[in-house]
Amino acid sequence: METRKIPVAVIAALAVQTAGALFWAGGAAARIATLEDRVGDHRQVAERLARLEEQSKATRAAVERMEMRLERGA
Repeated sequence: METRKIPVAVIAALAVQTAGALFWAGGAAARIATLEDRVGDHRQVAERLARLEEQSKATRAAVERMEMRLERGA
């Protein structure tokens, strides 16, 4: 049986490519984590804005009721 020898250059190239892929994956994971944090912050702001909008609607309705009562009483 003949055994094939793998050239050192091929092994070195595979090692460098593997290291590069791992480095890239680590950077991508860090970027994804940062984006997830930003999305979480925006979600909280959006929820808060929605609550403020509902409070504003309720305040507007209360003011309109007061105006109607004042107009009736005047």
